[in-house]
Amino acid sequence: RLSLHKKDQHQKVTGYKQFGYDGEDWLILNMETNTWIAPQPQAVLTTNKWNNNKADLEYDKNYLNQICPEWLKKYVGYGRSSLMRTVRPSVSLLQKSSSSPISCFATGFYPNRAEMFWRKDGEEIHDGVEKGEIVPNNDGTFQMSVHIDLSSVSPEHWNKYECVFQLSGDKEDVTNRLEKTRILTNECTYLYKCIYL
Repeated sequence: RLSLHKKDQHQKVTGYKQFGYDGEDWLILNMETNTWIAPQPQAVLTTNKWNNNKADLEYDKNYLNQICPEWLKKYVGYGRSSLMRTVRPSVSLLQKSSSSPISCFATGFYPNRAEMFWRKDGEEIHDGVEKGEIVPNNDGTFQMSVHIDLSSVSPEHWNKYECVFQLSGDKEDVTNRLEKTRILTNECTYLYKCIYL
């Protein structure tokens, strides 16, 4: 097993190398003395042989103290730039029919730490609201939705409602005020030309 750990508070990263057998430590490379140690008596022959191979010991020392830590820092840097990014979503209002709940749908956001909810007159509401789960898209981003049943609310009062999306790491909320003209639907109204095949 190869592993890396921080040696002290100054961010010095070093590695260690050890082998196990049947759940027990078998051979351990002591980085202080640059020698192999045998915790089990059965491994003494191997440690004697490996300790006589000075070239391999120097290679392991260089690899664990120089090469591997450099690679680790390099790839952690690559991962940080990718994993620590934030991508804001595209947010839409959807409704299958005039009697269906209204869905607020956010897609294309990253990371997956997000909240989405409905507000009325600036206050978060829970009655008649159903939250969906955050699910992955095929491009590494995420999507989620939150639904509200406004069947008992007259459309003239819908402008009191808004959908709010909050993304971790982003200080600015994405807010969509509920307006009938902004809702994407499968129903035809006088505002849209319907084509039936």
